[in-house]
Amino acid sequence: MATERIEIEGHIIDSLILAKVLDLIVAAGADYQVVAVDIGRTQNDPSRVVLDVSALDDDSLSALLETVQVHGANRLAERDAVLVACDRDGVLPEGFYSTTNLPTSVRLDGRWHPVVNPEMDCGLIAGGDEVRTVPMHRVRAGDEVVVGYGGVRVEAPSKARGVTFEFMSSEVSSEKPKALLVSQVADRLRAARAQGTKILVVAGPAVVHTGAAPPLATLVREGWVDLLFAGNGFATHDMESNVLGTSLGVSIDAGLPIEHGHSNHLRVINEIRRRGSIAQAVADGYVTGGVMYECVRRGLPFVLGGSVRDDGPLPDVYADVVAAVDAMRENIAGVGVALMLASTLHAIATGNILPAGVETFCVDINQAVVTKLADRGSHQALGIVTDVGLFVRDLTEQLCPR
Repeated sequence: MATERIEIEGHIIDSLILAKVLDLIVAAGADYQVVAVDIGRTQNDPSRVVLDVSALDDDSLSALLETVQVHGANRLAERDAVLVACDRDGVLPEGFYSTTNLPTSVRLDGRWHPVVNPEMDCGLIAGGDEVRTVPMHRVRAGDEVVVGYGGVRVEAPSKARGVTFEFMSSEVSSEKPKALLVSQVADRLRAARAQGTKILVVAGPAVVHTGAAPPLATLVREGWVDLLFAGNGFATHDMESNVLGTSLGVSIDAGLPIEHGHSNHLRVINEIRRRGSIAQAVADGYVTGGVMYECVRRGLPFVLGGSVRDDGPLPDVYADVVAAVDAMRENIAGVGVALMLASTLHAIATGNILPAGVETFCVDINQAVVTKLADRGSHQALGIVTDVGLFVRDLTEQLCPR
């Protein structure tokens, strides 16, 4: 049997992190012995548990320890991380450490260095006194990359304290009272603005289709949004609704399709392309309202990521999806709250690059959608199952009372 000592520290009891780690050990066919337990006395006190974990062989043990480290269970042995230089651009060394979005530290020369920008599915590069996450395509030959799991520590996911978040972070359900959830999200946005952290909105086309674009535009205009991530569809239909009064050819006012309306979004895209940018379309007076209009007027940064389904696309859209994610990375510094509105792919892409400390709310009518972020490693995501149109309208009424 191969054995190694690990420790789990933080709010690991009430968040069920300890129970999850023990279940993973047993499910892997391994065994554990509890060496030490120190339970926090109050809600604010962390707990610490030390375990000896045994598996059939070294490979099985390494695979298991990799799995549980995602939940903050770390090897107790004090050792420096192993660094290996990349031998070519865009290729990490074999056996590289694959990151989570949880707070992470790397031990070099006997000292622990916090990772500057936690992000999942990246490599760790050491340079000087700094350790950073770097996506695979951005590494360069000669970069010193952490290989293996020795000398790397991950903090257990923290659980938001208090009745409010214990209610919100329980199992996703469509039966929770929506007025209470909206009120709690509004409180978190107020807190973020008071603390000077940014509010990020990730929006899908359904925001426009459900009539939520006007209240979202109000949130942008009144300073409740600092950064917008979306796709070609959202921006197109937002401007289509302003210019032609339809969204995907359906009248916003009447809710009925209009004759030849299926081509409306194409005509809007064509006119924006004629002008060269969304900003120029606003300057020309072609677009006179809506979310994109308010973004331009406020100078609010936005990133529109493209896909293979895009019509046009709009000139502001990143057709190269790798470039789109890099542009998103360049804008997320300082984000404290992320609000994902009826978006699956863009929400998951954003969740993948956000640190776990960013409060994230995923709003969608489909219960399966709001669980996907957490399933893909964004432990901080809280799901709200409701119609996005009603949610955004009610949130706007709370934040921007008439």
